[in-house]
Amino acid sequence: MTCVYRCGNQCAHEPPNTSGNEYFGDVMSRVLSRRGLLRAGALVAGVGGIAGALPAAAAAATGATAPARAGGALTFTPVAPNTRDDVTVPDGYGWDVVLRWGDPVLPGAPEFDFEHQTAEAQRQQFGYNCDYVMLFPLGPDRGLLTVNHEYTNEELMFHGWQGGASATEEQIRISMAAHGMSVVEVERVGHTGRWRPAQRRHRNRRIHTHTPMLLTGPAAGSDLLKTKADPNGRWVLGMLNNCSGGRTPWGTVLTCEENFHQYFVGGDGAPEPAKPGLQRYGIPTDRRIPSSGYRGWERVDERFDLAKHPNEANRFGYVVEIDPYDPDFVPRKRTHLGRFKHEAANTTLSADRRVVVYLGDDERFEYIYKFVSRHRYLPGDSRKAREHNLRLLDEGTLYVARFTGDGTADGQYDGTGEWIPLVSGNVSHVPGMTAEEVLVFTRLAADKVGATKMDRPEDIERNPVTGEVYAALTNNTRRTPGQVDEANPRPANKHGHVLAIREAGDDAAAERFTWHIPLVCGDPNDPSTYFAGYDKSKVSPISCPDNLTFDAAGNLWIATDGNALGSNDGLFAMPVRGPERGHVKQFLTVPHGAETCGPLITADQRTCFVAVQHPGEVDGASADNPASTWPDRRGFPRPSVICVWRTGPGSPRIGA
Repeated sequence: MTCVYRCGNQCAHEPPNTSGNEYFGDVMSRVLSRRGLLRAGALVAGVGGIAGALPAAAAAATGATAPARAGGALTFTPVAPNTRDDVTVPDGYGWDVVLRWGDPVLPGAPEFDFEHQTAEAQRQQFGYNCDYVMLFPLGPDRGLLTVNHEYTNEELMFHGWQGGASATEEQIRISMAAHGMSVVEVERVGHTGRWRPAQRRHRNRRIHTHTPMLLTGPAAGSDLLKTKADPNGRWVLGMLNNCSGGRTPWGTVLTCEENFHQYFVGGDGAPEPAKPGLQRYGIPTDRRIPSSGYRGWERVDERFDLAKHPNEANRFGYVVEIDPYDPDFVPRKRTHLGRFKHEAANTTLSADRRVVVYLGDDERFEYIYKFVSRHRYLPGDSRKAREHNLRLLDEGTLYVARFTGDGTADGQYDGTGEWIPLVSGNVSHVPGMTAEEVLVFTRLAADKVGATKMDRPEDIERNPVTGEVYAALTNNTRRTPGQVDEANPRPANKHGHVLAIREAGDDAAAERFTWHIPLVCGDPNDPSTYFAGYDKSKVSPISCPDNLTFDAAGNLWIATDGNALGSNDGLFAMPVRGPERGHVKQFLTVPHGAETCGPLITADQRTCFVAVQHPGEVDGASADNPASTWPDRRGFPRPSVICVWRTGPGSPRIGA
């Protein structure tokens, strides 16, 4: 079920990246394949203690309202792996649901009724699978919670679901309305770390697949983006499969379109010149996907049939900027950040205050990117600063990463790397491709310049204390022994790993960097795992790192997706420096069949928000035979955002 609804069974097909890019470790790979599996001692981190702190300007870009601080031991007792249909947190902590699928969002929205759903109601209610979570302050005890709604599990939403061909048109429209984003005002409960929806809803908003959005940046107006409904190539309806995201220093949210390919049919009927681009993004063109596909959106909106509208798919796969404080703000698809299956878009500031955005393309053998703005960020809330900052993501340079290992003779997996420029404004750096082509077919451009194929790059976050950039590489079971390299050190990598980047001169705008691997996930008893050199008998097992965040002390928090160790997914914490470096501790588990998303630790570190996505997403489950009834125990699951807070004695801070 997960494969069908999340990514359109991409793992059942060959990876779309068929480029001949040489793996930087090709020679080393042949040596490794003769040696067999990795030895535990071969993954000693190449970077020891980290001195110095991030410049104040860069720290401000993390969105924290309190300065980052050093220290902060993780003193909670880890929870044990389990398969319970519930949320499990450490002793001394409590949790509660903040928002559920179907909860009223807009003023006058009806209460949720599972048996009598309508598209009109869903457009006013909290959407389905919740992923990225960010809190925008309205004061110390109020804020706007923005939550992505990535995709829908129709089998769990409707009785008797047999696929898009037999679904009613109203069911399809409900599913379309359940995608997108919710913006909801929330308030603190007393002086605790618990939060709830506020009674005030005038700032609340639901964004969905039919919300008008503006295309901006160098590709806007390109012939590649023009359609019959939009002959100017500057407007598009809605956003699709929004996974993770980020926030900007000027107080807007960046939400990322990921597996958009699965909503389209008719690839074989598209014009021949369009087919290579479609194929590179996972849209089949060698056979017609029938209109009776498992979603069936083309039945109610023909733009999802590429035989009729071949450019429509080119209008998805972007980072979308939204101002949560302004319910009338027109969302903007920022084409200069490239088009691919975006997992996240996290920002920081360079030494000279330019905006830097780190981007991952979540598919096997895809790439890591970053964008550096041409102009500098202006602090403040003046109209001039706002108008200036809202243009920053439309001018700059988009880069892709190439990693180079320095050999394993020293027993370390580390090396150097470079950011290869792809496009700067209207100037392409890729031979044979225009700037518009680079931004619409970014994967093809990265293929041409020899970027490094990675193991599903997902979230990428900069540590607000150390300045290092951490990338979650979730897994890649298709990597063969001959394709192993130092940055992707395991064949058949089903548990994933975390990679850390140190930009040259600690400047996020640098074009060179060093890197190392602090965490190779899996069963600690597996000799191929590595926990930054920490005693593996004392760590929690962890599998499939997905979303990342940092607390104010610089500890890394890791949400998992697809735990391959047989237990539920969860949230984990790991110090990245000092004597506890590498001591992974499991903080919570989510219910049966669910994925851990978010996560967000508030600036005062009193609350941890977690999105519990697709509870009960288990093969064979249905609305008539659910595998989960969390959280309400009413016979069906409801994806929800929860908050976790400290209830026991001592420090109120999460993790302390």
